[in-house]
Order: sequence, then structure tokens, then C-alpha cells
Amino acid sequence: MLRTYILGIALLFIGIVTNAQNCKQLNYSYYDQWNELSSVTISKDGAYVSWEWNPQSGDGKLIVYNTKNQHYDTIQRASSAAFFPDGQGLVYKIKPPFDSLRKQQLAGISKEKQLKDSLAVWFFQRDTVLRFPKVKAFTLAGEEGHFLALLHDESYKIEADTAVADSLKPKKETKKKPSKKETKTSTLKVVNLLNSNITQWEKVSAYGLSEKNNALAIMQQKGDSIDSTYVWRYQKGEAASMIFSEKGQASQPAFDLEARQFAFLHTSDTGSRKLYQLVYAHEKDKLAKVVLDSLSTQLPNNFTISEHRNPTFSEDGTALYLGLKEKPAIAPKDSLTADEKVSLDIWHWQDGRLQTQQQKELDKDKKSSYLSVYYPDKQKLIRLADETTPEITADLKLHSNYFLGADDKPYELLSSWHQQRYRDIYLVNRITGEKKLLLKKHASFYSLSPDAAFLLFYNTADSSWNAISTKHLEKNQLTTNRDDYFYDLENDVPGVAGPYGFAGWTSASSAVVYSRNHVWLLDPAGKKPAYKLTKETEKDIRYRYVKLDQKNPFIGEQMYLAAFDREAKTNNYSLFNLKTNEQKPLTNEDNWHSSLIKAEKADVFIYRKETFQSFPDIYFTSNNFSLTERLSDANPQQKDFCFGHVELVNWNTFTGEKTEGLLYYPANFSADSSYPMIVYFYETHSENLHRHIVPRPSRSTINISEYTSRGYFVFTPDIRYRTGFPGQSAYDAIMSGTQSMIERVPQIDKNRMGLQGQSWGGYQTAWLITQTKLFKAAMAGAPVSNMTSAYGGIRWESGVVRAFQYEEGQSRIGANLWENLPAYIENSPLFYADRIETPLLIMSNDADGAVPWYQGIELFNAMRRLQKPAWMLVYNNAPHNLSRRADAMDLSRRLQQFFDHYLKGTQMPEWMAKGVPATKKGVEFGFETE
Repeated sequence: MLRTYILGIALLFIGIVTNAQNCKQLNYSYYDQWNELSSVTISKDGAYVSWEWNPQSGDGKLIVYNTKNQHYDTIQRASSAAFFPDGQGLVYKIKPPFDSLRKQQLAGISKEKQLKDSLAVWFFQRDTVLRFPKVKAFTLAGEEGHFLALLHDESYKIEADTAVADSLKPKKETKKKPSKKETKTSTLKVVNLLNSNITQWEKVSAYGLSEKNNALAIMQQKGDSIDSTYVWRYQKGEAASMIFSEKGQASQPAFDLEARQFAFLHTSDTGSRKLYQLVYAHEKDKLAKVVLDSLSTQLPNNFTISEHRNPTFSEDGTALYLGLKEKPAIAPKDSLTADEKVSLDIWHWQDGRLQTQQQKELDKDKKSSYLSVYYPDKQKLIRLADETTPEITADLKLHSNYFLGADDKPYELLSSWHQQRYRDIYLVNRITGEKKLLLKKHASFYSLSPDAAFLLFYNTADSSWNAISTKHLEKNQLTTNRDDYFYDLENDVPGVAGPYGFAGWTSASSAVVYSRNHVWLLDPAGKKPAYKLTKETEKDIRYRYVKLDQKNPFIGEQMYLAAFDREAKTNNYSLFNLKTNEQKPLTNEDNWHSSLIKAEKADVFIYRKETFQSFPDIYFTSNNFSLTERLSDANPQQKDFCFGHVELVNWNTFTGEKTEGLLYYPANFSADSSYPMIVYFYETHSENLHRHIVPRPSRSTINISEYTSRGYFVFTPDIRYRTGFPGQSAYDAIMSGTQSMIERVPQIDKNRMGLQGQSWGGYQTAWLITQTKLFKAAMAGAPVSNMTSAYGGIRWESGVVRAFQYEEGQSRIGANLWENLPAYIENSPLFYADRIETPLLIMSNDADGAVPWYQGIELFNAMRRLQKPAWMLVYNNAPHNLSRRADAMDLSRRLQQFFDHYLKGTQMPEWMAKGVPATKKGVEFGFETE
């Protein structure tokens, strides 16, 4: 039934080093041969592992591995897999064939009429599969459940369903053509995973499935001129019963954890202005009843229930959380023609958010609501959030009587030029709604202890962890920098250094935080001194907690840690026992371990392991990591291609600081040959020594694996910055490193070197070529060329002004434009464009949401006016980093042609020699050479 896939010899490690005469050089034409692994998951009992194996273009497949008998199954075009709660089966979607969809797109068939996903349900023990066509969504029961609910696409017709076994087919029904005013509905099927029985419902607009006890809610919409809603409930195996029927629409069903309570929203309004009411039923109730509506005296005046926040029960079932909003205004009748209407934005100098940001966040603002809580047993509503405390952090698991509230409104204006985001922090009583101010104008981390007795917070003023008593407002300082470094030592932006981070709380309300390398245990009461859990070693190792149990809000007795060796650049795993204070390494290899996942009910794990030369394949381990098995071999074809290798290098910068970087060697390196080199950079890269780089189309930067395969050195230096001198800092690190590489590796041809960077790297590329003639070609993606105009520019993706980046952020000027105008000019490549002698390729896309594309235009026009060789690629409607594969493939090809021409002497392509006129756009691409 399912085609078996046996890895066989593919389970052996790939032989990377190949014969120089036989291996193929990578380039853009080979990208489609490379695969990616994603959606890796393991069943609760650890008996099965599944993952998606997808090519970069074309049909993928799902691999299912039986850990007991080492058997593989392959399911073509499958995705979105989820194991049954008991681990006895698998649910997955099946995508339509790639080629078939492409043909429909070429034929101009609308998306609504194109082929749809189907759903399959595989029962392991019976080795049978049920299939369902045109499925747009499905939900599996959680713990202790055995229902699968699946919702068909609106285009689904019962008579077309031939995939379900004959004995399980529902009877055909005649579907009436829906009224134009009816709500969109679909067919819902409910599958009992224990016996394969199927129940079918028509005209379903929404459904809900409980986490436990197999409770199911079904909302039907029927009607001609006006919809009527019918809400049905399955409760713990009983027959379905209708618990609500009214004119209007029902939505957002919610059960509590034990499926004893049920709630949803309903509106009887048929116009564009809808007011919602909260409907509630206990398991003992035969009918659901409206408990809150717009006329309720418990709601604030002129408020209604928000349809944009799903009702949610607390885990203990005592509270039901929902959102409140102001009643929407009645839209006036349109009495003006289009020519008579005014469209205007008014910018006010005291606006907390610019009009551009307000417009970007308009939909979010319209859907915002104030969190409130309804207590079913008391039939009482408590408003938690309000205009003065709009943000409430509600923990639905801990059942605490207190939450945290925050208000950033007073500091919105400051966020335009401050990197820090200030807010006032309040303690909110969820029983009474009362609020108490705990911190004023706080700008760093904070968290409420599980017992709500203390607020843990990081104080940037003295780089310490502190706790404040929520009852008496007494403050305890828990750490000092005499104990360890708790602030970010590597911070090199003008803004204040933040903490290394917070791991979580123990069940005993002790806080676990990070220093530069270690994990510390803090007593918020201050009775016990701060205690360093992880042990000192001779190596410079950074430990960080890996959360494996997503259901447990606390850090358990067994703490799994990621251990990053700062010198070797490896990432391994270790285990710390909070009870015994014992620390044990679990892996110790020269590679990068990541994506650790534990089976929920078994001591088995899956993780990924990689080096520059080996893809991050999937590994399975048991017996406390003593037995390890490699499960996947995603790219066996790599053995046929030339692949370089990488070395960690260090040197002293021009300012005398020791720094590091990576030098990637060309494939089949020979000491008797000379090679071109491309210098690529952003900020730091040395930590990527053991990271694999999959050959794929370029979103904005060179693909290092490809360029080493094609005979290039690639050098990636780490850069440390000095406030006020971002350009010079880059020069000191990059040029000193490049000079050092030339001196120690004579095979690097200093007459054939290029530069490449994107975004912040694009800026540095543009600035460097105004300071040196060493490089023969440079490519700058999304560069800022003029800091004086970029300072007041807009990040169009978010609508925020860019000023904060210069005053406190990555651009590192450390002052506003008027406090240090010379620094803005000194660090702007535009003002030194007359010094440039390096041919420059710019990419500046017209829908860039981070760097305004006019920054690229300014630099290009400067070079054009000065008659210096420059080209600019503008991908239409493309973002900061390319997202469309076609665009990325195009960029990869042009990058290769550009650097190959200047660094390898290949012939200049037409697009570089003559350009492509607008009249030939989309017809000619200029890749050809004369």
C-alpha cells in the first residue's frame, strides 16, 4: 500500500572529497537537485518519526520511519503530518502534482478552481488508509481523544468523493445552490480513529474539538434571505444534540480542557455593523444561553464583545477570557461622488506613531480589544485591560490571581529615536480588576513569578537582575557583575546593553537566567544567594536551556542544555540535574547540533547534526544518547559535486584588536594554483564554522557553497564597531583581515578580489569602495548610501521612522543628525563617490520595506553622473530580500556573470555591456555574451 523506502547505503556518510577530474561545479542550474528537510516530528511513544523531504522546486514527499524495526515508508506529495494522540496512526495532507497545478496556472484557471489538497488517514496496525478530497483544514483530538475533524473546501461535492472506502461512504445528498447572502460553508467529516466510523455534516461554517474527552462543536449556517445558525455538541461519546438555534451567525467555539464547558460568539446583525454576544453552556445544560451581550450592564458603556479575540478558558476551567471593544460606529450613507471626496493624512508632531506606522498597523488597531474575564460560576465579568493598561499578559495555566499589565503609550514618541521600548508595568488582580504600578518607564525584561509574589526584572542601569515584592513593593538586587557578566559583553551599538536572557521559572518560583556563559538560579525573595548551576571548564562554553516539554510551564528537574564552544564553534548537548547538581555531556563532536526534540512519553530524541560539508540530517538517539542512528540522507547527489572546506582564522585589526573570521577554500584546492576571492560580511560569521550552506537561489547574497565549488576563496570576517565610526570600523576589520589572508595564503590572487554584502553589509560594501582600490568588483544589496537622508526615511514594511537605527541601533552613529552632522556625512558613501574606482552592482528593490530604495538610486545616479561603471537591479514589487524563486534564480545568474567577468575574465554579458531597454523588458534578459 505505501511504497517502502529503504535508505540502504544512503545511510552511510556522504563521501565529500571527490576526484578533481570527475566532480561537477555547482551553479544555478543545479539548485533543483537539492532537497530540504522540514516539519520533523516524533510520535508521543517515540515509535515513529516523520519529516518532509522537499526539492526546491517540484513534488516533495513525506518519510515515515519506524524506530522499532528500522523501516521507512515514503508518501509522495504528502505534508503537514500529525500523529494520532496514541501514536497508532498518522494524518497528512496530499498536495496536487506540481506539474498539474502549473498547467492550470498557465491556462489562467482561477485559484478557487485549481486542484486542492486532499487528506489521508493512515492506521498503522491495520495498514489501511482513508482518503478525503479537497480538504482545507483538519484538527486532531488532543490528549485522551480519538476524533479527527476535517473541513472540506467550499468546492467539494459529495458525489465526487470516491476516495473513502465504499462501506464508509456517506449517502449522497442534493446540495442546494446557496443564496448570495449566505455565509460560506463547507462539508465537515468527523472520523473516529478507534473504529474508522465517519459522521458527515453539511453547511458547516465553524467547528471546535476539545483537548480531552472527545467533545465536538459544530456550527451550521442555513437560510435563504437571512442566515440561521445551528450549534450542535457531541459530549463524551453521546449523540449530537442541538444546543442553540437563532437567526444570525455563530463563530469561535471553545471548550475548556476537560470539555465540561463550552462557549462561542453569536451575532444576529445582518449588516456591516455587527454586535456580538457571548453564549455559554455547561455539560449539564441541554441548551446554551446568552450570558453577555451589548445590553449587559456588566459591559462598560458603549462597549461590545470583540469578534477578533477567540474566547479561551483557563486550564482549570474557572475563567473564560474574551475581548471587549468599543461599539463600531454606524457608517453614514455615502452622499458624495468620488470627485467630491477628500483623501488626506494629517501628520502631527506629537503623534506617538507616524501616520505611516498607523496605516501599517490599521488592521491590527481595528481588531484590537481589551482583555476581560468572565467567571461562569459567578456569572461575573471583570475588565482587565483598559485605556491606561491596554496590554495584559494572561497565563492560562498557572491559575494565579494576578497578571501583568503594561502601558507603552506614554513612550511611543520616544521609540522613533530610542532603540529601547519603554513601558509602565502593573500588577493586575484578575478577580477584582484592581491594578498596582510596579515599575515606571521600564525598558528591559520582566516576568511574574508563578506564585505572583515577585516581579523579576533586569535593570539596565547597573546590569543586574532584581525582584520586587508585589505586596510590599520592596526590591531585592539578586546579581552583581562581580559574580559574572549578566549584560551583553558583545554589544557594540550605542544603545544600552541588555541581558543575556531568561530561561524560565521552576515550580518552586525560582528564576533561571543566563550570564555570558552560564545558567544561574535566583531566589526572588533574596534569602538565598544567586547560584551558578553550570560548571566552569577550561573551555569557553556558553550554556543555554533547551525547552523540550512544551506543556509544562516550569523548568523540570532535568535540564537539557545547548553547549556552544566559543573557540571550537561547536554546538553540543549536555544534561544538568537540578536535584543532584550533576552535569553530564551528551554529545561531544566537532559539528553543530540543533533542533532537539523529545518524545513526550519516552526517553528518545531526534535532533539534527551538520558541518559545512554535510547537510543537517536527522538523527535518532536513545539510552541517554549512548545509541545514535542517522535517519536521513537528504542530498546523496552532493558526492558528485565539487565542495570546498572551511577554516577558522584570526588576526589583529588595524586598531590592535584580535578578531576572527572564516576562510572557505575552493574545492579541489591546489597549492600550485591561484584563485580569486570574494569577501562577504555583515557583522559576525565565525560562529557559523560548522554550519552547512545549501546550494539554493540567492535572495540577496552569494551562495558560499556554490562559489567555493566554482574555484573561489570566500572570506567572512567578524566586525566589531565603534560608536560614531561604523564605516571605519568595517574598514579596520575587513581590510586588515583581507590583508592577513593574502599574506598567509599565497594562493589568493590579490589582483582578483571582490566584495559582496546585503543591507548593513551592502552599506559597508558601498563605503569600503570609497576608501580602497583593492577590489576589482563589488556588489551591494539594499545599501544605505546617504545617512543624512536615510536618517529621516521610513521603513515602509512597518511604517516607522529610521532615526532610532542611527541614534541607538545598528547604524551606530550614537547621536541625532544635528548633534553630529559630520559623522553622518563622514559615514555616507554618497559624499565620496568620486573616489570610487571599483565597478559596482547594486540591488535596490522598489518594494523594499527596510531600506528605502531611493538610497540605491542616489548612489547609482552619483556613479552615473561621475561616469563610473555601475548597474542597478530593481526587482519589481520585491522585498528587502527576494522572496520569489524566479527573482532569486535571476539574481544568482547575474551575480555569477558579474563576478566571473571581473575576477575570472569571462566575457561580459549583454545586460552589463548594453543594458536592457524598457521596450524589451520581459522579452530579453541580456544573459547572452557576444
